[in-house]
Amino acid sequence: MSKTNKLTKKDINKVFVRNLFGLQWGWNYEKMQGLGYAWVIMPALKRIYKDDPKGMQEALKLQLGYFNTTPAMSHLIIGADMALEEELGTEAEEAVAGLKTGLMGPFAGVGDTLFIAIYRAIVFSIAAYMAMDGNAIGLLIPIIACLGVIAIRYKFTMIGYNQGKKIATGFADSIAPITEGAAILGLTVVGALIAATINFKLDLTFKLGEVSLVIQEQLDKIMPCMIPLGIAMLSYWLLGKKKMNSTKLIFVLIGLGMVLGNLQNIINWIIGLF
Repeated sequence: MSKTNKLTKKDINKVFVRNLFGLQWGWNYEKMQGLGYAWVIMPALKRIYKDDPKGMQEALKLQLGYFNTTPAMSHLIIGADMALEEELGTEAEEAVAGLKTGLMGPFAGVGDTLFIAIYRAIVFSIAAYMAMDGNAIGLLIPIIACLGVIAIRYKFTMIGYNQGKKIATGFADSIAPITEGAAILGLTVVGALIAATINFKLDLTFKLGEVSLVIQEQLDKIMPCMIPLGIAMLSYWLLGKKKMNSTKLIFVLIGLGMVLGNLQNIINWIIGLF
């Protein structure tokens, strides 16, 4: 266990303020909000691993991983993350990774609906109509609503921190099952994201006389979403190569999409040569 100092209210407030403004800083296609997340939680890590440089390196490496969710909901995850790091140190590595991976997807779905779609539609519609009627209160409504959301986000930070602390202290002797469960949840969510975000169907049909065979239908019978899974596995494999990065991978996937999207025409052209 590699933990030294307890977090203060000032440390938690620093993390909260950073999360309000900095979670999206450094956004990129490879880690999404990962770089911003590491910057946000840095005050807590500096306190916890103040006298443990090696533990700090391990913790920072973990926090630089992939992360992406609705900013308003991220406070719950970051709050719990701080509590686990504080109570368990580097022993919480797998639990923290599973927590982040497992919750960011569901929280994004809830957060996008509440804090983006519904919030913007209601608040700005009311404000706009009042402003159009010449009512100055319409200018204040977005400000008041924004202050309300900030208060909710602070409450989320404290809820996440307190609940994470209960998990860490209440189940300190049985952290292994919790860690394993979090890891399984994270992997399950990642697997579901592949099928949900990579939507590609092979437009390829073989015809022989009156017989027509649609390749995509046959692949779906073998295993649904086989091609999205293959694309995801290829991407992970390529990213493991020394000179490969996310920018190069994007161009590789664009080229792959062009080839697969025109595979029928390419095959017909090849057949026509003979």
